[in-house]
Amino acid sequence: MLELKNRLKELRARDGYNQTDLANLAKVSRQTISLIERGEYQPSIVIALKIAKIFNEPVDNVFRLEGEEEE
Repeated sequence: MLELKNRLKELRARDGYNQTDLANLAKVSRQTISLIERGEYQPSIVIALKIAKIFNEPVDNVFRLEGEEEE
């Protein structure tokens, strides 16, 4: 099964953002950022693109699929 992984925590640390800062920039709740970081929520493509833009990274440098596809 494929699982969506992310680098939010790493990128936040790099850029000096806490979860609240990132949430405000992305116009989502801090809880949403926390859930995404823990892998408990998969963001919409719109939210994923907003977050990638905030970090000035391609979306696939922020989010990636890991695991094996089911046949």
